[in-house]
This record gives sequence, C-alpha cells and structure tokens, in this order.
Amino acid sequence: MVSGPGTVTVNNPGSVNETTAIAARVLPSVVTIEVSGRSSGGSGSGVILSEDGYIVTNTHVVTLDGAAADPRIRVTTSDGRILEATIVGTDPVYDLAVIKVEGVSDLTPIEFADSSALNVGSTAVAIGAPLGLSNSVTTGIVSALNRSISIASSALPDRGTSEDESDATEEDDLFEFRFPGQQGSSGERISIAVIQTDAAINPGNSGGALVDSEGRLIGINVAIATASGNSTEAGSIGLGFAIPSDIAQRVAAEIIETGQATHGLLGAVVQSASTVDGTTVAGAYIADVTRRVLRQGWACARATS
Repeated sequence: MVSGPGTVTVNNPGSVNETTAIAARVLPSVVTIEVSGRSSGGSGSGVILSEDGYIVTNTHVVTLDGAAADPRIRVTTSDGRILEATIVGTDPVYDLAVIKVEGVSDLTPIEFADSSALNVGSTAVAIGAPLGLSNSVTTGIVSALNRSISIASSALPDRGTSEDESDATEEDDLFEFRFPGQQGSSGERISIAVIQTDAAINPGNSGGALVDSEGRLIGINVAIATASGNSTEAGSIGLGFAIPSDIAQRVAAEIIETGQATHGLLGAVVQSASTVDGTTVAGAYIADVTRRVLRQGWACARATS
C-alpha cells in the first residue's frame, strides 16, 4: 500500500487489528486546524461534517480561547491539502464551533453514532493532532458517561453577577483545555456534560474525533485533566473528556442553518448536593430559582451544572 499523509500503511497484514481498521476509516474525516491572530497562534483538530467543507471543532480552538476576534484559520486535511477556512458560528455554551472551507466538494464526512447508546467499557479511539502531530491515533475505553465537568473559557461573554447567583458556590474541579501555542485557559467557567475516556488526549486534540469500534463519531474531544492545573507542560494522565456526538450533531446543524445554537433553560441555580450541609444523597441541588435571565447562553450553562 502506498503511504501518504492520510493513509494507514499496513506493514504486516497478518497482524491487523481493530484499531488499524478504525484509523483507516476515520483519518480522512479528521483535520488539523491552525489559527493565528494579531499576536498569538495555536492549533487544534476538527471533524468533517460534509463533502463541501463544513467542519465542527471547539470554540476555544478557532478563537484562540477568546483572544482572537478575527482569526486566520487554515485547515490541513489528512491527505496534505492546506485550505483557508472561515467561522460559520460558535456556541460557547458547549464550546462547539463550525468552520467552512470553500471550493471543495470531495471531503469525507464522519459517520455519527448514537452517543446515548454507549456503555462504560466501550471502545474509544481518539484521532487528531496532539502537539500539532497530525493524524495521531490513541485508543482506550469509555471510562464514564454523563460526567459533569467545569472548564474555564475566556471565549464566553461576561455574565456579570445577579442577586440570584451571588450566594451560590461552585465546588467543581476545574479542567483545562490546552493547545500548542497557548498557555491554557482562563476567565469564566462553564459546566458541561461529557464522555470520559482513558484514550490519550493531549494539547492539540481539542476539536478532534472520539470514535467507537466501527469508526463512528461518539464525541468531540474538548478537555483533559492535568496533574497540576498550573502546569504549562500538561499532558495526558488518562482523564480526557469529549462532548457527546448527539449534542455536537444538533448544535452543528443549528449553527449551519442559523449561525447559532439554542439550548433549553432550566431557570434555576444548581450546585452539587455534596456542598450542602445535611445532604445524604449525591446529586444536583437547586439552590435558587432564577427570576430573570441575564444572558440566554449563561442561563443555559447554569442549567447543565
């Protein structure tokens, strides 16, 4: 087999395994994204949605974590083509974004799986460009489902403070998304429900694919836990997180159609029950009812806490 940037060379056909087949199927649907602003730059990954150039990735990748208002975006496909892209829309509430490459009609879209049908222990394969190393493949399992994590992002609008929220406290652990060329995230926090995996995810994997044993998308890689939250040398410790594909597919479709995404509103300030004195059962505790909405996006982010 002739090997190029987007092919998987099979040196020993007698020892081909499941991961080899997954990589061969999925690599053409994953791209490397390079973003540059006036004074900063970084890289991440993306997943192809359509033959004519729609690609889903993370908001923090295409905005350099909020540092670039009008960035230059270049996409490198698995077969080595370098293409210019523009932002179609972003959804900071779930850290998802859609970009568009013009003048193409032959890209390979990913196939979506039903992420609600996953089991703990299911095969999980991460594909992307960790540390800028395009077409990298790591494998593991789904470690947990519906994991609620809190991540920092300066790509979000300032929500201010209301009387409804002033007494609420958040005790969630803070997870980071880091990517080559940047020093990590800062700013406001959002809570999102994710898939946890032990497939190695490193800086640069953000926006890339987490797929199942059939090479179907089960999640968009978004964050990693680090041994030290202040470390600029963060790497995989076997705790990676991905936005479920069911959410990514819906949000991406709405962004393509209207330029933005919508989310349900709970209308309450929610916190971990473990932070409330006298609690005997773990879960979500409604600390207060939201009497007014400051910003639609932030009200929705509170609802997923």
